[in-house]
Amino acid sequence: MVRTVVFDVGETLIDESRIWLRWAERLGVPPLTFLGVLGGCAALDLPHLEAFALVRPGLDVDEEAERWARDDPDGLRNGFDADDLYPDVRPALAALREAGLDVVVAGNQPPVARAALEAMDLPVSAIRTSDEWGVQKPDPGFFARVAELSGVAPQEIAYVGDRLDNDVLPAAEAGMRPVLLRRGPWGYLHARRPEAARTTVIDSLAELPAVLMG
Repeated sequence: MVRTVVFDVGETLIDESRIWLRWAERLGVPPLTFLGVLGGCAALDLPHLEAFALVRPGLDVDEEAERWARDDPDGLRNGFDADDLYPDVRPALAALREAGLDVVVAGNQPPVARAALEAMDLPVSAIRTSDEWGVQKPDPGFFARVAELSGVAPQEIAYVGDRLDNDVLPAAEAGMRPVLLRRGPWGYLHARRPEAARTTVIDSLAELPAVLMG
């Protein structure tokens, strides 16, 4: 029986469209071009950073992000806020809490993401990022930290994410229930793969209470 539901962040809770559009503007690349290249990376199982290398060869993304911060210290830049939450997030999290399940957020994110998420006052008991843990998905150590944070056995945890490779299959290997959300470039592509049969595939977070409690 599932007692804790743990959520990935990007393209699970947060719509990253505005982030990628701001990056396209920053790099001087037409939005369709940049988003298309990003989708190609998803289809070819390339890291998302490869999209930057393809449109701006030789670019150091970390250095560019630092320059961007100096140029626009008060802007969101490659961050997010409550306006980027998918519409089904708050109702779904609240419904899970009302059903008696613990709700946690844990994903591959920089430290500033935790503050951004905490500012949204989501109905969750904990928010953690890979940077503060010092380990990233799909490393098994990340999911060990998830289990430790949740305080329940791995088989009592459902991990919800939009990627097979980074999120739900490693969670399954850790003994958790894998839930693949068909959302974002990776979600739509990965839901068509044979490996998706090893997971529970949903199209909206609103489906979770019935799926997990049914």
